[in-house]
Order: sequence, then structure tokens, then C-alpha cells
Amino acid sequence: MLMSKLCIIPARSGSKRILKKNIKPFLGKPIIAYAIEAALVSNLFDEVMVSTDDLDIAKIAKKYGATVPFLRSEKNANDYATTIDVIDEVITCYKAKGKIFKTTCCLYATAPFVTDKTITSAYKILINNQFDTVFPVMNFSFPIQRALKIDSNNKMKLFQPKHLNSRSQDLEKAYHDAGQFYWFYTDKIILNKKLWTDNTGVIVIKESEGQDIDTIEDWKLAEIKYKLLHEKKTTL
Repeated sequence: MLMSKLCIIPARSGSKRILKKNIKPFLGKPIIAYAIEAALVSNLFDEVMVSTDDLDIAKIAKKYGATVPFLRSEKNANDYATTIDVIDEVITCYKAKGKIFKTTCCLYATAPFVTDKTITSAYKILINNQFDTVFPVMNFSFPIQRALKIDSNNKMKLFQPKHLNSRSQDLEKAYHDAGQFYWFYTDKIILNKKLWTDNTGVIVIKESEGQDIDTIEDWKLAEIKYKLLHEKKTTL
């Protein structure tokens, strides 16, 4: 049965730097709940599912409205499994059940800043431009052309010395992956086995609308940014 849109939220149990990261409370509720709720509110998806190897994560995912039709294999729940490995397993399992999805959004469990509006806007970019993949990016806050390196004698050097006296406003803007989600045409990504192809588009979000969360310090900063962002919205 050909279906339109699938949302996969990967959430394995083995986080090392932040214990139980995917279900750790973020400002009062499990962080994974934000991703699930954004996906559901968008009303885009035929199914919003969580790929996990953990029964506690599965229970919380179901509580907030996601499905967990099968548990992730041990092979794809270790430290070496990639996002593509997880996506491939999920798509294969659905195919075995007779479900084939034209487009898929892989939405990360630790992306509390993601909104239904951003998900929807990125989907429109994917469809209207016929990209293989679309994902959110953020502008680097400092020009990467003036990045520094430090040698073994603690002496600094410029990666690009020619920009020593360049003005920031004269340098080309650079962006990085916001680490929130990837929209893609399912067959393209399964075929290429990679999320970035030579036909990939982006949606630009503000620096205040995202935060990489790898450490406890990142987590605390994300909570501060989230509160400031939503306090600003309520006062507008």
C-alpha cells in the first residue's frame, strides 16, 4: 500500500554523555515529546513513529501520541549505527508490512526547538524544488573565513591568512546543520545510502531557534534559549 508521508523519530537507549537523553525532562516534559507533538500538530504525516530499542522510551512515545510498531534491532542500537542504518531498517520493516512511503521526515528526539511550521515549510521546499533532501541550517555566528588554529607551541595561525584584515560584513555567510530533521524522498535516500546528495536543499532558521545538545552544559543552555524564545513570542 503506497502511503504519502512518514515521520521517523530515532531514540535509542544508549546515550553516554547525557543519561537517558531522549526521555530526560526538558522544562517539565520528556524532550522527545516536543518532536512528537510538532510532528502531530503539523497534520502532515500518515504515521509518526519512534524507532527505539528501549521499552521505557516506547512507553513515553506512545503516551505522547507516536506509534512504536516494532523495536529497533540490537545491531542498529549500538554506538556505530548511523542515521541511514536506522532509516533503512524502518523502511524495510514497513515494506515487509506492505507499507511504502513516498516521503519521509527523520526528526531527531532531542530537537525541542522544532516546530510544525518549520516542518511544513521544509516539506514545501522539498516538493516545490524536487530536492532529494531538505534540512534546517543555521548561520555561523562568527565568520569561518577567520577561524584560528593553534600549533604545538600554542601559537595561533589563521586557516585563511588572506582574510586577516577582511571585514566581517564582506565575507560570505556560512551555515551548519541545525541537527533537527531531514525531509527526503524515501527511494532516493534508500538508493544513495546518504542524506546529503548533490540535490539537497535547506531551510534557514535563526540561531535562537536551535541548539546542539551533546553535553549537560548544552542542555542547560538549550533550556535558557527555549524559555527566552517563547517568552519573546508571548510578548509580541
